[in-house]
Amino acid sequence: MTAERPARRFPLALGRLGGATPAKAKSPAPRSGDAGPAMSRPQRHVATAHADAGRRAAAVGLGLDSADVRARMVERLRGEGVTHPLVLAAFAAVPRHLFVDPGLAAQAYEDTSLPIGHGQTISKPSVVARMLELLCGGARAGEAGNLGAVLEIGTGCGYQAALLCRLGKRVVSVERLRALHDRARELLAPMRDSRLRLVFDDGMRGHPPGAPYDSIIAAAGGREIPQAWLDQLAVGGRLVSPVQQAGAGQVLVVVDRHADRYTRTVHEAVKFVPLKSGLAG
Repeated sequence: MTAERPARRFPLALGRLGGATPAKAKSPAPRSGDAGPAMSRPQRHVATAHADAGRRAAAVGLGLDSADVRARMVERLRGEGVTHPLVLAAFAAVPRHLFVDPGLAAQAYEDTSLPIGHGQTISKPSVVARMLELLCGGARAGEAGNLGAVLEIGTGCGYQAALLCRLGKRVVSVERLRALHDRARELLAPMRDSRLRLVFDDGMRGHPPGAPYDSIIAAAGGREIPQAWLDQLAVGGRLVSPVQQAGAGQVLVVVDRHADRYTRTVHEAVKFVPLKSGLAG
């Protein structure tokens, strides 16, 4: 979830994902004095209504797809203290509105979490950006200029996976809810990027076949960080996850793996869905 180095981009993918389809040029409506077929008054009303509807649809689509909309979100993130250039570039490139319910698309670029069904949410942009920036601060990420091999626990709608693909060399994203896994696969399909692998499995087990991971990030929090995640973290790697503190709420915890030990630092309070085990249809 809630980043980097010069990562390879998805020029074609994000063009498909976020670019507005150019509207076909339309012949101008006949004006008074123009040569054109005569229309009855009802026909003119129908034609005018269709033209107005088309203009409204185009305005909505272009507004959400506009890079300026994402740029304003990035400026808000910058104002809240997010400074890593690659994290900001990822947010500027990935169209968040494509990963939320169409009925909530107008709120996609606000700093708010939104429901994605099945009791889950897409996290606030500021929280996602904060976690990605913390992830970028790991030793291996700093040396390589990117997140390397990334494990994401909790694919959700796929938005963070799309961001991670702009920051890491390869991304494995694990989701335990079948409906969300299938939906994320559909939403991320236009990227057609071989570096991204979506896995339907119990995220508490991590994903051993892809280990070790340079970066691990979780979108759900339990009382402990699963040992499987720690075991799959590479030496020099960094893990960022919400953790439930006894008698208190969740906080962000950063774990760095060294050759002979792990170090742990605690950051600000957050609120994520609880970490659960097992698969659900």
